[in-house]
Amino acid sequence: MKTKGARHAVELGMNILFLICGLIAIAFVLFISVYLILSGLPAIREIGLIDFLFGKEWASTAAEPKFGILPFILTSVYGTAGAILLGVPVGLMCAIFLSKVAPPRLRSVVRPAVDLLSGIPSVVYGLVGMMVLVPAVREAFNLPDGASLFCAIIVLAVMILPSIISVSETALKAVPPEYEEASLALGATHIETVFRVSVPAASSGIAASVVLGIGRAIGEAMAILMVAGNAANMPSLFQSVRFLTTAVASEMSYSAGLQRQALFSIALVLFLFIMMINVILNSLLKRKKG
Repeated sequence: MKTKGARHAVELGMNILFLICGLIAIAFVLFISVYLILSGLPAIREIGLIDFLFGKEWASTAAEPKFGILPFILTSVYGTAGAILLGVPVGLMCAIFLSKVAPPRLRSVVRPAVDLLSGIPSVVYGLVGMMVLVPAVREAFNLPDGASLFCAIIVLAVMILPSIISVSETALKAVPPEYEEASLALGATHIETVFRVSVPAASSGIAASVVLGIGRAIGEAMAILMVAGNAANMPSLFQSVRFLTTAVASEMSYSAGLQRQALFSIALVLFLFIMMINVILNSLLKRKKG
């Protein structure tokens, strides 16, 4: 009886602990949401929602300041989309190779390399991009300055690879072997089985890796600040641009008054943007599972 009572007490204690951890996570999200709303709404009210979201000029330190963030929004969308278009196929193929094709000895070499790629700090990606990629783009395309949206897309595509590879590989390994054995028994080749059976069966996990990649790409600031040029221009592939994240990071240290409030408004827009993408993608995943 004592043993049963002790086990029940431990069970109850762990349930309470898990509940507290879940409530703490929810509390942090609510705190961040409320803080950004309270800090960002005053500037949006003063500037005007339309002028703020769809204005094409950002001149926060001018005599007559302007706070239009449309260039930042479009740059973030284009940069993230470009990184996903480049990174997802490469990451998915690498995950397929590691989980279904690579011999064990080669896998033991490539897998640690992917893990090491995920451990490299953002500033190192930015430094390498600034010292190697930016000059190479400047010389290759005969540009006055190589810092551009193109360099940002390349750097982001490399940075999201570890997330896509790791989650996709786990999802592919979780596919029941009976699926693949049945496909092989029906006469399909190994590669046909991988692409027509394993990948569709692991589609929900692969989609989750894409969600993580999008979150990493949208939220990156330091590396992009070093390779994108940080100029408040409308997005162009080989022109210096500024992302939503870099707009906040580059001006927050010396901002004051309406400028500081406008930067909080940018953070609020970025937060809502990421939340909206997560909600949409998660709803699509649930619908697909259903």
